[in-house]
Amino acid sequence: MFRSLSHVNYRIWFIGALVSNVGAWMQATAQNWVVLTELTANDALAVGVTMALQFAPQLLLVPVTGLIADRFDRRKILMCTQTALMLLGLALGLLLLFGHAELWHLYVFAALLGIVNAIDNPARQTFVTDLVSSTDMSNAVALNSASFNTARLIGPAVAGVLIVLVGSGWVFIINAVTFLAVLGALVMLKGKKLKRMPRASRERGAFVAGFRYVWSRPDLVVVFVIVFLVGAFGMNFPIFSSTMAVEFGRGAGEYGLLNSILAIGSLAGALLAARRERARMRVVILAAAGFGVAAAISAVMPTLVHFAASTVLIGFAAVTMLTTANGYVQTTTEPALRGRVLALYFAILSGGTPIGAPIVGAVANSWGPRWGLGVAAIAAGVAALIGAIWLVVSRGMRVTRHPERRWAAAVRFDAPPTAAIAVVPTSAIAVPTEALQVPTGELTVPTGAVPTGALPPGALPAHPAHRG
Repeated sequence: MFRSLSHVNYRIWFIGALVSNVGAWMQATAQNWVVLTELTANDALAVGVTMALQFAPQLLLVPVTGLIADRFDRRKILMCTQTALMLLGLALGLLLLFGHAELWHLYVFAALLGIVNAIDNPARQTFVTDLVSSTDMSNAVALNSASFNTARLIGPAVAGVLIVLVGSGWVFIINAVTFLAVLGALVMLKGKKLKRMPRASRERGAFVAGFRYVWSRPDLVVVFVIVFLVGAFGMNFPIFSSTMAVEFGRGAGEYGLLNSILAIGSLAGALLAARRERARMRVVILAAAGFGVAAAISAVMPTLVHFAASTVLIGFAAVTMLTTANGYVQTTTEPALRGRVLALYFAILSGGTPIGAPIVGAVANSWGPRWGLGVAAIAAGVAALIGAIWLVVSRGMRVTRHPERRWAAAVRFDAPPTAAIAVVPTSAIAVPTEALQVPTGELTVPTGAVPTGALPPGALPAHPAHRG
């Protein structure tokens, strides 16, 4: 489960990113609470607009941000983006502390945050490939998700307490300070142990190469469709948590607690994904279906306690789906195109928010937050159905009797899994003929070690150390 931590650079990065992620979740919690309760009168649509402004740049800038991650040094990119995020948090914190913040300030902050994150996300996700071996890549992606969701467990709860005790402005200031951890980690990384992945060449069509590659991979298209539907209409957790907290007559403390309880399921989903040998398409589809069921259950919960408990299922299904989808995209994409494909992945995941968040927010305003969760359940169900149809039509999926267990069923496919795990291409190395010559007498075979007729005439048995 934790095998990627055997790489020293990944350990350094993991610790720094965990501290920074806690601060980021504190800020995200405070940001949405400020919009909902301090700058508006419980206006869920304003929260949806804020989220739309924050995530729209990832959709609009996708051709540029992916190419940046593929062409330039990712370590330097992250130094720049993390510094910019730190300064943005500090600026908004000071506005709130001195009482000058207005709603339009939050809108501008969300848009600038979105622009920087649009550059940061593909570089940060692909940076994992510079820190671990290719065999540990899927595990490292899952542990990144575990770090993110551990922070999600801690950050919102701490933010809820701090908002009550010292005010929302200090939450933004504290988040700015936490960026020093990830910046320090980037400085401490051992340069000699960093892997140098293939960089994108300067050629015509580089901006759209990621689009062409994804379009040529039907399995990736299906993953992106599932992620879009669930991301746009289902993963509007700030709207669900804040409006349900108000629905039950609770305040900032309970709102932060709801986000932390959601993270319990999220962390469990990420850790289970880390245990799997590799990311599989069928897990993405099953997790999307599970998300729909969990959202429907949450929509009918009668009390805050029941609702909070049901969000564990939502978090588990959501993170299982996203972590597996992320790992599948990274491990099956050609290294030179990985940044552009991941930029497109995050554009679809986050870029759907400007479409879905205002719709879900408007539904929550007009008919209540329970109907907003109903929209999420329907969208996830449609996403899972699309994935299941693709498995049946393209892969020839069918259910058969288990070959060994009498009353059990098994799933069979006519077509093999699409796209083997991507590996960095290698070139042949010339070996001198003398190195292949074996002096007479150096290799001996004990009598009886090899059964008669087991080997062709003149062949030598392989030494155990060289077998395979």
